[in-house]
Amino acid sequence: MEEQINTKIRKKSVLREYAEAAVIAVLLALFIRTFVVQAFKIPSGSMEPTLLVGDHILVNKFLYGIKIPFIQKTLVPITNPQRGDVMVFIYPVDPSKDFIKRVIGLPGDKVEMIGKTVYINGKPYDDPHGYYSPAGGPGESSAREHFGPFSVPKDHLFVMGDNRNHSYDSRYWGFVPIESVKGKAFIIYWSWPNWKRFLHIVS
Repeated sequence: MEEQINTKIRKKSVLREYAEAAVIAVLLALFIRTFVVQAFKIPSGSMEPTLLVGDHILVNKFLYGIKIPFIQKTLVPITNPQRGDVMVFIYPVDPSKDFIKRVIGLPGDKVEMIGKTVYINGKPYDDPHGYYSPAGGPGESSAREHFGPFSVPKDHLFVMGDNRNHSYDSRYWGFVPIESVKGKAFIIYWSWPNWKRFLHIVS
């Protein structure tokens, strides 16, 4: 009888250890996803050729500061987004969606685009990532390649997709509040069907 009781106690102890380990693993995963790194999948071609449809990326959420979940208020600031960063942010028009674009204009910048040249504060911007695929039509091309000048408000960013003729970005819906930024994309950890992009650094 005593041996049976001891066996039951051992079984309960083992089950308890597994349960505790599972709970800790879940809490750790939630912490990492909320504050450190989050995975995203690229659904459109707006960032081609930097990011392709089917790319699975990791986003550094810690880089721009620790934020309070759900309300996106920065609790501990670390660094601010820099020009050229590829970042994920809450879409200002529909907060239920996340967008990914490249930072072009910082707070206080005057941004203008004439033809295929972007101007920052009146000077041509060295734009190595800008890609101009065939536009959908003359009207669309004109709307995308001629705008501004606009001044970027305080605590906001001007963003564009690398695929300039096929990107719905700040040229259409305005600026991104810095508090809406979720993090910076830093690596493609998997891509289907573009498997050769495995562990490809995002730049």
